[in-house]
Amino acid sequence: MDIDGAKREVREAVWSRLEQAGQALSPGAHGRIPNFVGAELAAERLARHAAWRSASVVKSNPDQAQLPVRLRALADGKLLYMAVPKIADIRPFYLLDPAGLNAAPADIATGSGAADHAPKVGISEMRPVDLVVCGSVAVNRDGVRIGKGAGYSDIEVGLLTEAGLVGPSTILATTVHPLQIVDGPLPESSHDFGLDLIITPDEVIECRRRQRPTGIYWDSLSAQKIDAIPVLKASAASG
Repeated sequence: MDIDGAKREVREAVWSRLEQAGQALSPGAHGRIPNFVGAELAAERLARHAAWRSASVVKSNPDQAQLPVRLRALADGKLLYMAVPKIADIRPFYLLDPAGLNAAPADIATGSGAADHAPKVGISEMRPVDLVVCGSVAVNRDGVRIGKGAGYSDIEVGLLTEAGLVGPSTILATTVHPLQIVDGPLPESSHDFGLDLIITPDEVIECRRRQRPTGIYWDSLSAQKIDAIPVLKASAASG
């Protein structure tokens, strides 16, 4: 089975579905984690869940669709880690500590804002993560997730898992529009992580616990990808 090709077909179908329904916000859905109508409501629904209330440390993707989640994390006093875009630094995460922000949350919780105002941290400097919130293009109710195709979220979770910062008790969640939920099975690779929670503006879906990757699956990475991600390049060189 051509898993990559099957994933591309699913992405194209979901992107088109969102845009045709007028539920994708600017600059449109195609080619990215789509920002969607109701993202703020999904973040509010997540914030009412026990997994959120019990989390002290949250890790999020930098996409616009999850900006309301990041703002809520800071408003609720949670320590927030946000991935450096494309994991393109030996210190691959921004640290957003609500106790010591040097800019307004709305300015610092974006990719460009964090680059201007937030310190970067290496994995050895990080605290264990209670809740991971990722962006998705498509999901199903079993917790299978398809991202935009670059693989960065899987690598981030793999790195944090190898470091012992993401473990069995860490909740993996996403916020999506209802049109991003696909009925039936979705193509899945061995290095993909599954979701515990899917949150839409209308509902919370608690997924059956899925097998999680144990770390980085080096065989799934090209030499070019490893070379472009400093923490992977350093690990490969030392190994």
